[in-house]
Amino acid sequence: MVEEIVLLHGFGGTRHAWEAVLAHLPAERYRPLALDLPGHGDLTDAPRPIGFDGCVVSVLDRSPSRFALVGYSMGGRIALHLALAAPERVERLVLVSTSPGIEDPGERALRRDADNRLAQEIERGSIADFTARWRGQQMFAEDPPAVDRLARADQSRNRPDGIAAALRGIGTGEMSSLWGRLCELGMPLTVIAGDRDAKFCSLGPRMAELAPRASFLTVAGGHVLPFENPAAIAQALEGQRRG
Repeated sequence: MVEEIVLLHGFGGTRHAWEAVLAHLPAERYRPLALDLPGHGDLTDAPRPIGFDGCVVSVLDRSPSRFALVGYSMGGRIALHLALAAPERVERLVLVSTSPGIEDPGERALRRDADNRLAQEIERGSIADFTARWRGQQMFAEDPPAVDRLARADQSRNRPDGIAAALRGIGTGEMSSLWGRLCELGMPLTVIAGDRDAKFCSLGPRMAELAPRASFLTVAGGHVLPFENPAAIAQALEGQRRG
């Protein structure tokens, strides 16, 4: 039986981020749909302001009636909102390098302020300026050169105004914590993190403990697993389906 599968990219990326993962999935078993999220790729000019509810509607409007859902980083946070808003549409859920948000209100407010300052910087520069700044973060410092090239190439498909609008509306600082709602996720859930991605290796097991049908998986790699270890994501999808 062919399974419909919807894939959501991370902040600053596009649907093309999933190409290597899809290359590892048997074509006879999956009908994949990798989507650009509002503010990114073909949806750079999506209506402003961009918000979580609007992103959920945007994805549902373009998706099959029922599907497996995969989200990476920011796309994982959108996937969580979608799975909670329309659980009848989501057959199973895979979250890669993501979290349910920041629990502490004070910490969340600080992150929102930082995101807003960054959005202003992004608007004043070019997409090359954004890519250099974003990829210069410590969390990407150990990425192999090939992974860095792929990530930069994908980010170059965007425009600063779209990226800034997305950061203001669906950035980590703008997102209310969903930690208390993980118990509502009734579908099978696999949480994946790279073994070099310390933050998400710490968050992942707790996420899996709070959702009733969840498991946590550590794989080789850093934060940008769709580029660095696409085979592991594909294997996790296959394993979850068989399980």
